[in-house]
Amino acid sequence: MASVAFIGLGVMGYPMAGHLARAGHEVTVYNRTAEKARQWVAEHGGRSCPTPAEAATEQDFIMICVGNDNDLTDVVSGPEGVLAGARSGAVIVDHTTASAEVARRLAGLAGDQGVGFLDAPVSGGQAGAEHGQLTVMVGGEEAVFDLARPVINSYARMVKLMGPVGNGQLTKMVNQICIAGLVQGLAEALHFAQCAGLDGEAAMAVISKGAAQSWQLENRHKTMLAGEFDFGFAVDWMRKDLAIVLDEARSNGAQLPVTALVDQFYAEVQKLGGGRWDTSSLIARLKPGK
Repeated sequence: MASVAFIGLGVMGYPMAGHLARAGHEVTVYNRTAEKARQWVAEHGGRSCPTPAEAATEQDFIMICVGNDNDLTDVVSGPEGVLAGARSGAVIVDHTTASAEVARRLAGLAGDQGVGFLDAPVSGGQAGAEHGQLTVMVGGEEAVFDLARPVINSYARMVKLMGPVGNGQLTKMVNQICIAGLVQGLAEALHFAQCAGLDGEAAMAVISKGAAQSWQLENRHKTMLAGEFDFGFAVDWMRKDLAIVLDEARSNGAQLPVTALVDQFYAEVQKLGGGRWDTSSLIARLKPGK
């Protein structure tokens, strides 16, 4: 069993750290809101620290799951960040969805101190984190990946090394491109079914057994029809992710017209007051036929 620090106890990080504790690892946590860290310790044991640096001290692995590039930079390389406490030979595993550029930069800083670095964004949402069924896309050196993989397996059903540092984040961008298009297609299909006078649930039951089947269709069509969006991955976070995707596309020359359009549709959902709604709320833009 390993000694592990977990930095960031949000809707994803809190249950992920819990799986590490249940797997028998010695877990130390840090969260910007200290009360959340105390709550985690009361539930799972271990200990909490007041700074990322203290949490990282003498740990084998430092897992991170925070909000964005700025948050990640602060908790890794800030004055009280992970690198101020991590020992040579430790491994940072960053589960934040961030840019490939920041992953490469922080990996360089970590390497200067003899600390390994993996960018390892996840897919599967809150439910995947709670059930230990996340998909983890990893960028980094194979030897470092081999060290970290048994620990990551505590909350993952699929873990794959995608190449050098940055490739984990690039693969997560591919994931978000797919989801954006799928959810918009599902929203339009349900809207069309309603306008045509069809039973939307019956239509989904039929087409889910054919080529239109998808995770989004299976898990979101009922709540989309009911107008229930109070769970899952929030629109605000999806727009953050799509901004990263579109910025990367401008750099590498990829053409993403549908992704750019769906990003604007999500902006409309935000204007409706749906920033914290689940991403399936794209259907809220569409009015059913009368």
